[in-house]
Amino acid sequence: MPQGKPAGVRCVQLDADLRCRLFGRPERPAVCGGLRPEHAMCGPADDGGAHAMRWLTALERATAAAD
Repeated sequence: MPQGKPAGVRCVQLDADLRCRLFGRPERPAVCGGLRPEHAMCGPADDGGAHAMRWLTALERATAAAD
């Protein structure tokens, strides 16, 4: 996403299995490579990623640049 990814919007590089299409490639954003998921972030395995999406949205909003 050349202009960045808005908070709460799923990354366009995630495939149907929620795996990054850019993993291991040089064009993968540094912020993605530096993110270290932990249990508190990921939440329960049976929620389809809803907990992780809420966590990441809150993180994105908290660290967004002011306009």
